[in-house]
Amino acid sequence: MERLKNKNILITGGTSGIGLASAQEFEREGARVAICGTDEKKLKEARGALGPKALAFSADVSKLSDLDSLYSKIKTQFGHLDAVFANAGYSQFGPFEVVEEDTFDKLVAVNLKGVFFTIQKAIPLLKSGSSVIINSSVTVKTAWPTTSVMSAIKAGLSSLARTMSAELADRKIRVNALSPGPTDTEMFGRVPGEKEGEAIKDVLRTYNPSKRLAEPLEIAKLAVYLASDDSAYVVGADFAIDGGAGAFSQLGG
Repeated sequence: MERLKNKNILITGGTSGIGLASAQEFEREGARVAICGTDEKKLKEARGALGPKALAFSADVSKLSDLDSLYSKIKTQFGHLDAVFANAGYSQFGPFEVVEEDTFDKLVAVNLKGVFFTIQKAIPLLKSGSSVIINSSVTVKTAWPTTSVMSAIKAGLSSLARTMSAELADRKIRVNALSPGPTDTEMFGRVPGEKEGEAIKDVLRTYNPSKRLAEPLEIAKLAVYLASDDSAYVVGADFAIDGGAGAFSQLGG
């Protein structure tokens, strides 16, 4: 359909999962994409999965110097941006009473500070009519045990979409959030033991009204809509894409 024809789009955290699926779907819709990540091996593999015009950069969004370098390279290669998908994130879960300061700081640095400055530093490159998409979470609308830090951060991101939209409205830059439910990504591979990761997925399927996890491509298709001119009148919104989990899940009840 080429809804993103001739658009330049940056996806942070674009080496796997929702980020890579979005980069591939953006390309299918005609965009030229740039991705960034911190794992050189995954970055190389992801670049190989994209078209010849795609760019891939090493960048840690929690480090402002990395963001400055990233946008300098994008300005040289693209000249401008039409959309930014602030997708990079780091997850770690556990009861709030055992969360350590280092864990808290890392979660905030990547997921909140990183998103904030990814968007702030993109502004000089964003054209009038551009779209900014923030990857939030179903936990904004739920109260799941072991997610206290991440839930607070994601709630902040959904609020950020509204506030930034208000500040950027005169420049015709719109900011929206999408809030996925549990999605079948490599995140579950970080759980110690393959069986444990599969067990968590089984629980999430059981308590999801749709009885399954989302596929990254399903989230990517919503990101395409938010990046395209089809959503030009969508400003400061937060789209739930969670199989109904945020509306009436019993998980944690």
